[in-house]
This record gives sequence, C-alpha cells and structure tokens, in this order.
Amino acid sequence: MKQTRDIPVWDLPTRLFHWLLVLLVAGAWLSHEFGDVTLTWHTWNGYALLTLLLFRLLWGIIGSSTARFADFVTGPRTVLHYLRNHRPTLGHNPAGGWSVLALLIVLLTQAVAGLFATDDIIVSGPLNFLVSSDTAALLSSIHRLGFYVLLGLVVLHLAALAFHRLVHGDDLVRAMISGRKPADRVPPDAAAAMRPLWLAALCLACAALAVWLGVSMWGW
Repeated sequence: MKQTRDIPVWDLPTRLFHWLLVLLVAGAWLSHEFGDVTLTWHTWNGYALLTLLLFRLLWGIIGSSTARFADFVTGPRTVLHYLRNHRPTLGHNPAGGWSVLALLIVLLTQAVAGLFATDDIIVSGPLNFLVSSDTAALLSSIHRLGFYVLLGLVVLHLAALAFHRLVHGDDLVRAMISGRKPADRVPPDAAAAMRPLWLAALCLACAALAVWLGVSMWGW
C-alpha cells in the first residue's frame, strides 16, 4: 500500500487554543449549572475564556499562516466555489472559516457581556457598576440567550466534522490533534509558515495582562 506523508498544518498554539476552548466552554456551563451560588468558578472560568479569546485574536493577526484570519475568512464567492467543488485546503476551508469566525464572535460577546451581567439578587459581573441598570439587563439577556446561539453553532460544527469524515474522508479532528494532514488532502506544494512559540507566549501574556488590568482596575 502506498504511504502518504503528512504535511504540517496547525501549529501547537492553535491546537492548544482549540482544545482549551472546548474545556473552558464545557467548564462555563458546568460551573453555572453546578457551581456555588456566587458563581465564583463560573467567573474565573470566564476570565480564562476571555484571555484565551484575546490570545486568538492576536494570533489570528500575527500567528502562523493557517491561524491567520486572512487565510480563512474569504468572500461569499470563494465560499460558494468551495461548496461546489470541495477542493483541498491547507488550513480551514472557506466555509469552515466563517464557522470559526462566528464561534469566536459569539464567545467573545458572551465573555464580555458576562462582565456586566447581573441577576439582580446575588451575582453581578465585575464591571456591572459601570453601566446603567437598563444596559445591565440587556447584557444579562444577551449573556443568557447567547448560550443557545452558541449551542446551535457547536451542533453545526460537530455536524460539519461528521460530514467531512463520512462523506469526504477528511479527519479534521485528527488533524487538530496531530497538527498534520495527509499530503493528498492539501493543495500540491502547500506549506504552512509557522511562527515561533515565544511569539505565542507573548500574545498570551498580553491577553492575560489586558484581562487582569481591565478587571482589576475597575472590578476588583
């Protein structure tokens, strides 16, 4: 049997982001449903999630080529062309790229809204005092209802993964674990330009500092 070599596609920071995001989204739900009444664990989970999302925004600008938004956020014509032809792509395909962007936007909205949300009884976000009661009520509704939007996107994401695996034979989960794709599943001569780990560490440090300053200066 002919062996197909694997091509590096996803860098370590992008893969760690993906799987940590899965854990933190699950943690957000678990800490809300089963955590203490003051939602302490839910709050800290939210800080970690916001830090991770800010890191991804930075990494999407200056990170490895396949992690950059410019690589996978394309116009409608490109998306339609991909859906008709299903040609191999190195990183996210054009349709999947918009799915990634939608998930990031919803999660970021959730995390930011949570900073200002309140239940008007016990729990309030650390920055709740900066907004009016009407604004806080609006952001609380967004934070609450946004969960169902997120749930729908997650279901679509899982369905797309199953479709690619069963119909096209693309094991996208394996690729996000190993960081590699079979050579016959990427365009000829395609190669990802990887950025150094120290740059990812710097982006993470900047994201953590931004969250810490934002919360500590106004909320703690």
